[in-house]
Amino acid sequence: MDNALRLQYLDAMGIDVWIPRHLAPSHLELPSVAITSCVETRPESVPVSDDWDTLAAEVAACTRCGLCSTRKNTVFGSGNKNADWLFIGEGPGQHEDEQGLPFVGNAGQLLTEMIRAIGLGREDVFITNIVKCRPPNNRDPHADEVAGCHDYLQRQIALIQPKIILAVGRIAAQTLLGTDAPLSKLRGRVHNVNSIPVIVIYHPAYLLRSLLEKRKAWQDLQFAIKTLQKQ
Repeated sequence: MDNALRLQYLDAMGIDVWIPRHLAPSHLELPSVAITSCVETRPESVPVSDDWDTLAAEVAACTRCGLCSTRKNTVFGSGNKNADWLFIGEGPGQHEDEQGLPFVGNAGQLLTEMIRAIGLGREDVFITNIVKCRPPNNRDPHADEVAGCHDYLQRQIALIQPKIILAVGRIAAQTLLGTDAPLSKLRGRVHNVNSIPVIVIYHPAYLLRSLLEKRKAWQDLQFAIKTLQKQ
């Protein structure tokens, strides 16, 4: 993404281009948004011997669903394994499948800028997906594919122990929260997964197509900051 296009995205979201990290997030002006409680899923235990290397190896060799036959690479996730912030998307796309890393295409570049706007870098957060392999033609993941990766995601959450989870997009939000409610009903509320607050945000791929929604996306990020500060 060239610098002019990046500046256009950030300006449309109402984001100052450079926010020194020592000023964020406590010095940001935060919106007034009601905090409510929603769905809480059943906590899941992690095997006593579980660790990152074991889990990553299991994901890399996974054959639990048919996606193993069409993938180039599994996409385990990347970032800080002790992060306070955990971003969970839907699933890998073409670029992610080719590189084995999450959010590396145009949408990923916008997500990187969104993370920078709250005073963090990708090295400060952890980014992963509901499913670890690319669904063909970037279709929505099927129920059996989500179920096959459910244990992997739960173990990642338990190992990271984040202070906040950001569900990136409708599919991630509905899957994490066990609901079919539309994104418009899930935004602006504090949900809970395993006693961890969950904030629902727009998927950056959607924001690239919907210029008028980018300012709402910035409001969602500010709401996430406010929620974390209350922890």
